[in-house]
Amino acid sequence: MENKSDRRPAILLIYTGGTIGMKEDPVDGTLKPFDFKAVMSEVPELAKFGIRIDSYTFSPLIDSSDVETSLWLDLAILIRDRYDEFDGFVILHGTDTMAYSASVVSFMLKGLGKPVIFTGSQLPIGRPRTDGKENLISAVEIAAAKDENGAPMVPEVCICFNSQLFRACRATKISATGFDAFASPNFPPLAVAGINIKYNRDLIRPVPKIPFKVHTVLDPRVSVLKMHPGMTAQAASDILLGSGTRAVILETYGSGNAISKSWFLDIVREAVAMGKVILNITQCLAGNVDMDVYATGRALKDIGVLSGRDMTTEAALAKLFTMLGEHPDDNETVKARIGTDLRGEITLGTPYLRHINFQTTV
Repeated sequence: MENKSDRRPAILLIYTGGTIGMKEDPVDGTLKPFDFKAVMSEVPELAKFGIRIDSYTFSPLIDSSDVETSLWLDLAILIRDRYDEFDGFVILHGTDTMAYSASVVSFMLKGLGKPVIFTGSQLPIGRPRTDGKENLISAVEIAAAKDENGAPMVPEVCICFNSQLFRACRATKISATGFDAFASPNFPPLAVAGINIKYNRDLIRPVPKIPFKVHTVLDPRVSVLKMHPGMTAQAASDILLGSGTRAVILETYGSGNAISKSWFLDIVREAVAMGKVILNITQCLAGNVDMDVYATGRALKDIGVLSGRDMTTEAALAKLFTMLGEHPDDNETVKARIGTDLRGEITLGTPYLRHINFQTTV
């Protein structure tokens, strides 16, 4: 329970699992999770910020490869229930599915007016060369940061990794082994941590004027079909026409191109006729879908495939999960709204340039 006389910024540190929370057992040498209630002894640098840090550890801990919708619901409900007690939240999560979890949580939290920062590490926090300490320190400092008017610096769901802060629904994992594990190819970082933390305040979304609310209904009946040479009609049909899906993300080539053979277009046409939401997302790391550039993309558009513009696959999946849950048995509303920018996940105007106008706050 919050101590009303304690005026320090308060952060809730939530450990779901993952490499960052592991420490080598001195007896048998195996990696075991450490008690985050003792986080100050593991990362004493945090004490210098004058921040009150409470912790919550999921039990059992979850390997990020095993993440399911239940984790996202638990996270959203935990933040809802503790929202008034804390100035910000730091979620420690395995890196493999962090971009998925952070994206989904960003869509589940409506009217969010406080920072929710996901972070993790490539090496356990107890290892000498760990990136975990730096990631954790930066995430906590950002979660507690206020502007000159006392408002949160970053009232968004973000991923903090390797000294960079990315909007959650713009981030994707790009490296299995490097410390620079995440990137935001189509949108600049919201902050960069160096000697000081420099914020790109022009791009950070303001505190919303609507009340905070948590969306707790998800519909995971979404599949991803990645275009590849040699795809068979049976493989495409199984995914696009399967009875268990309401929506399919087509991971297409380049700016939205796919197989132009009649058999493929006929399958897509049949899926659209069934009322399914078919969303076109480029499998390229950077760039956007433009189905008016080439004939193959235009053919998809004419059939009824929708453009995902420059959304990541993770953001598209998260957006569909939440929108389908919000509109059960109403795919037409989802189709009409899928191109709306809800959390800064999609560029509706001119694509952002890579130059950054950072401002340092003390």
